[in-house]
Amino acid sequence: QVQLVESGGGLVQAGGSLRLSCAASGRTFSSYAMGWYRQAPGKERELVATINVGGRTVFADSVKERFSIYRDGAKKTVYLQMSSLKPEDTAVYYCNANILSRNYWGQGTQVTVSS
Repeated sequence: QVQLVESGGGLVQAGGSLRLSCAASGRTFSSYAMGWYRQAPGKERELVATINVGGRTVFADSVKERFSIYRDGAKKTVYLQMSSLKPEDTAVYYCNANILSRNYWGQGTQVTVSS
């Protein structure tokens, strides 16, 4: 069983920055593909960014050049650095771990961007 605990959400003005953190349990964090997803009210959950075990990253077109994702194996933590935030980035952000094709989710953290 893998547990994911997100932190770092909050209220920020447009143009501001936030860093989300996701701490993972388990002994083999280095073998987890990790990612961030988000869900805005009335919308489906969508991919924001992923990072695989080799460090390769994938970003949604809407966040390219503004967000970055990285992982710290020693801390078993994955981060989402968000810059130049826009009101349309407002959503609940969820951490995801994909292990042998099984998905694990965190409880979510709210990000609200005011205009």
